[in-house]
This record gives sequence, C-alpha cells and structure tokens, in this order.
Amino acid sequence: MVKMEEEKKETKVVLTRPLTIGRESDSDASYKAPNLLQRILSLFNNVRPGSDLTRFQLPPLFNLPKSQLQCYGESVYCTGSDLLSMCNNGQSPLDRFISVVAWCISTTRPVTFGVAPYNPILGETHHVSRGNLNVLLEQISHHPPVTALHATDEKENIEMLWCQRPDPKFNGTSVEAKVHGIRQLKLLNHGETYEMNCPRLLLRILPVPGADWAGTVNIRCLETGLVAELSYRSSSFLGIGGNHRVIKGKILDSSSLKVLYEVDGHWDRTVKVKDTNNGKVRVIYDAKEVMSGLETPILKDIENQLMFGVN
Repeated sequence: MVKMEEEKKETKVVLTRPLTIGRESDSDASYKAPNLLQRILSLFNNVRPGSDLTRFQLPPLFNLPKSQLQCYGESVYCTGSDLLSMCNNGQSPLDRFISVVAWCISTTRPVTFGVAPYNPILGETHHVSRGNLNVLLEQISHHPPVTALHATDEKENIEMLWCQRPDPKFNGTSVEAKVHGIRQLKLLNHGETYEMNCPRLLLRILPVPGADWAGTVNIRCLETGLVAELSYRSSSFLGIGGNHRVIKGKILDSSSLKVLYEVDGHWDRTVKVKDTNNGKVRVIYDAKEVMSGLETPILKDIENQLMFGVN
C-alpha cells in the first residue's frame, strides 16, 4: 500500500494599493501608449462601431491585480478625510446637501488607459470594515454585469445602497462605458435620502490615448427638493491639450428653480462653490486631502480568505 502525501497548494492573496491622484497622472498613463495602442487596436480588429463590449474579454496582460468590486468599494472606504461625517453634521439641509455633493465627487477615481480590473464572477463578494464603516459588495448578475453595494456607518447612522451596471460600447476611436443605476445615500438622523447617478467613462484610443470621466451627474434630496447638476467634461479637442477633469454645475431649489450656488473646479484638484446671493466662494472638495497617500488595505482574517480562494 502506497502512502500518498497530500500536497499543499499555496494560495496567494494579493493586496493592491488604491488608485490615487499622485500615481495616476496623464503622463504616467500615456508613456506606454505606443505599445499599448498597438495591442489594443489589434484586439478591436473584428469589433464594429456600436458593438456591445459587455462580453468582450481582455487578455490577462491588460488586467489590474484587483477585482472591479474592489475598485467600486475603494471609492467609499478609501479616503483621507471623513466626508461622511461632514454630510451628517451639517447644521442645515443646504449645508448637508453641499457636503453630499463633495462626497459624491470624491467617489470619482482616476483610471489609466490600457488596463482594467478583473470582471467579478457571479456571487463574488468584497467586504471591508474601516472604523465604524462597513462596506459589502456583491456581483448579483453576470450577463449583464450588475454590482450591488450596501454600506453602513453605525456612528453617523448613515446607509448607502448602490446597484449599477456598466454598459461599454465601441465607437471606432473610443470606448464609452455608461454606468446605469442609482446610488442612494441616507442620512437616517435627518430623515434625508440623496439619489445620484455616475458619470460615464471614456477610453479614447485615437488620436491620443487617454481615459476620462464625462457626462452629467444629478444629485437630488427627495425630502428637501434640493438638486445639483454637475457636468464632468474635458475641454480638450480629441484629447489634445485643453483643461482636463473639469467639473461645472449648479445647486438649486427645485421648487423655485432658483440657483443657490455655482459649482466650478477639477475633480482631481479642488472644487469650489460660489454663493449666488453674496458672491462668496469657498472650497468644498480637495482631492489631495481625499485621495493622496492612501495605504494598502490590511487582511486580518487570512485563513478565512484562503478557504474561499480560487485555484
């Protein structure tokens, strides 16, 4: 009788640092562009403009060592300042609304041309706790890909509910990914629910490779009637020159349609609001404070993680 020894398979857990402004600049993203551009163009040889890329699979060469679930989650739990507390602690509905606008902007994170996170498998989850904030994400549909997020802040009595579905389309010289779905932020102490959507992602292939967020984000408080309209845009022509990562918009009272504040700035730098009554201008969002110097998450329960590792 031959005694067989069980072979122990080593499962590696790779933890990656969050995407931050400091490491994700246009110059860093484009210095590999010639090689990446050749490879990407070869991938799209048999894809026609208007094609749905939901089932299109990138080779591993183009993947970041993280799941799309982690990227979504990082926009909530990876932050250098406590914007959620500011949302809850505002003295008036308008103060809280402005803080929610700043928090919404903070969920916009940099992307790099030519690489993408792994697509989550059906039922895959991602769970992170940071202080009083608990964030859970799950891939609830594979085709089409739908991600659900539920998060709570026990101290501030805040709840978040997201359900979103990316819809990428090939346009010949670019890929446009619309993100369908609504995000809800609930300030339970004040009985206020804020609803917002997400900008669309533009991956420009020609003439200059690059990635940017664009489109209109609408934020609405159902109880107070306050509304914000934020326009994400780049003033460059076909990716050449110009002013990137611009946000312009307004905050208004939907009952009277009176504009209360004008919004202006850059989501990767600072965003300011101007009071239309007295002309005073103040900074409501500073990307350097929120997104610079973020640390790699720490995995405390490694044995439990290994139990569910995929070989």
